[in-house]
Amino acid sequence: MLEGLFQPLHLFVVLVVVLVIFGPSRLPELGESLGRSIRAFKKGLEEPKSLASPKADQQITDDTKA
Repeated sequence: MLEGLFQPLHLFVVLVVVLVIFGPSRLPELGESLGRSIRAFKKGLEEPKSLASPKADQQITDDTKA
């Protein structure tokens, strides 16, 4: 189903469409924001759950004691 989805011609067409929609002046901005988003997503996946919500962990331990 996804065979040939990433052929060079398809990627070129997508690049041209993005260039027409956003214009050449906004492409660096879009690339930078996409990079920041990916980095934040990866950082969020790597953080331990206990740092994300210590209150929720305390509530879970209180519930299991009762």
